[in-house]
Amino acid sequence: MKLLRYGQRGAEKPGILDNNGKIRDLSGQVDDIAGESLTAAGLAKIATIDVGSLPVVAELGRLGPCVSRTGKFICVGLNYADHAAETGAAIPEEPILFMKATSAITGPNDNVIIPRKSRKTDWEVELGIVIGDEARYVTEADAMKHVAGYCLINDVSEREFQAERGGQWTKGKSADSFGPIGPWMVTRDEIADPQDLKMWLSVDGTMRQNGSTKTMIFGVSFLVHYISQFMSLQPGDIISTGTPPGVGLGMKPPLFLKAGQTIKLGIEGLGEQTQLTVDAA
Repeated sequence: MKLLRYGQRGAEKPGILDNNGKIRDLSGQVDDIAGESLTAAGLAKIATIDVGSLPVVAELGRLGPCVSRTGKFICVGLNYADHAAETGAAIPEEPILFMKATSAITGPNDNVIIPRKSRKTDWEVELGIVIGDEARYVTEADAMKHVAGYCLINDVSEREFQAERGGQWTKGKSADSFGPIGPWMVTRDEIADPQDLKMWLSVDGTMRQNGSTKTMIFGVSFLVHYISQFMSLQPGDIISTGTPPGVGLGMKPPLFLKAGQTIKLGIEGLGEQTQLTVDAA
């Protein structure tokens, strides 16, 4: 299933994409794509619905973030061997974890807002894991049972804030609009192998990233297992799993975003996003 949310910011309704690519209204069936709806039992209930009987959304307007009420937005740094190489970083011995503020979450095609005083805003196409059932101290063998599905993420980053302003990476990752997710969450059963997905990102029509989840250092099941040793994972929590090479920071010379540019990105089976960059008010 491809589950989504549509409507104006703060008033989004739940929806589902049918086999003909039409969006159907789920608001009469579930309150939101969040919480209990993302558990195994919740998804099984949605799967019994006759999608063809649901109202078609005639005027779509805006797509919102595909998941709501996310409690934790956890990111994994330097998780692609080829990306670590382009930045001159060593291959991590364990996953590098940092948090992205949930206030950064936005719709897949909303504007990306370049923060005030930013000089190094960058792009990162990433595979997102959406947690379904609570995960606490899970084994790697059981980890996938706790995954509701996957989504496309642009882990927008301000590199100066991230690396040159002291402290941890969070301040360079958490500006409003720095977490576009969607267009939809694809349930786990529809992705045969999350470690074999093509992914790409372009800026103003120029391809910048063209990679695959094959080069992830730590895979999906290991990450869910690993993170659950340090904190419980709740329904709707998101894990952003790292990016392949081609980020602006890794170019020679480095290249960063400015207002008025168009970012497009996609992951095989998970859809595409398009964002316009604008300056913060």
